[in-house]
Amino acid sequence: MTSTTTTGQERKAPGRPRNAQADEAILDAVLTLMADGQSAAAISIESVAAKAGVGKATIYRRWPNKEALLIDAVRGMKGPIPELAGLSVRDDLIALVTANRSSRVQDYGKVTACLLPELMKDEQLRQMHHAVMEPRREVMRGILRRGMASGELRPDLNVDLTVLMLSGPGMMHGLFGSATGVADEDLPEALVDALLRGAAA
Repeated sequence: MTSTTTTGQERKAPGRPRNAQADEAILDAVLTLMADGQSAAAISIESVAAKAGVGKATIYRRWPNKEALLIDAVRGMKGPIPELAGLSVRDDLIALVTANRSSRVQDYGKVTACLLPELMKDEQLRQMHHAVMEPRREVMRGILRRGMASGELRPDLNVDLTVLMLSGPGMMHGLFGSATGVADEDLPEALVDALLRGAAA
């Protein structure tokens, strides 16, 4: 990937220390604008700067372009990958699904809805989004492969399909919330247990 797609977290302005508070305000402004219904295409550096209460130069010192800013906002929305105990496939999967949830899950569902059309038509943005999501998927694959090796899961389990089955419901629940018929606090355990009924050895 070229340097023009380097995210703000990997890019440091020479001679000027980063201001974590400004970073947070900028990223939160992006998510708020998208949660309010603005498409990724409609969001501008100017609108983000106004929402965050910073100057455009402050944003450009941190992110080379709008696409990199959007992806960093998505990364922040997802949060860090949790440390897993590694003792139980069920417990680790629940921990990973839970880590993908947040107190702003409904807002973040709206963000996802705004971002999807842009991902469909912008290959560079899609690659950047993939770079954010792939480490999470690989952690999930590792849990499943470990379960297959230990005998907790079926030896013929389709790992990639199972990852897809675990990931899709969370996105749909983020978009539609209680209209899905599943309470937010129940989703991680209910989803993992439903999947394990077919995947367990």
